[in-house]
Amino acid sequence: MRNRVAQLRAERTWTQADLAQRIGVSRQSINAIETGKFDPSLPVAFRLARLFDLTIEDIFTDEP
Repeated sequence: MRNRVAQLRAERTWTQADLAQRIGVSRQSINAIETGKFDPSLPVAFRLARLFDLTIEDIFTDEP
């Protein structure tokens, strides 16, 4: 699964720690999501979508 989390975070000049704090996960979780090593749970995906004011589909795609 591909995602735009790093791009969206960078557009706001947030660190991984900033984003992690805003959605209630660890910085390591953000790193794992951004690098594609971990797919977030549905609640985390919804929190990201709400934070960025996007749909989950705007952030995550199932393209290789």
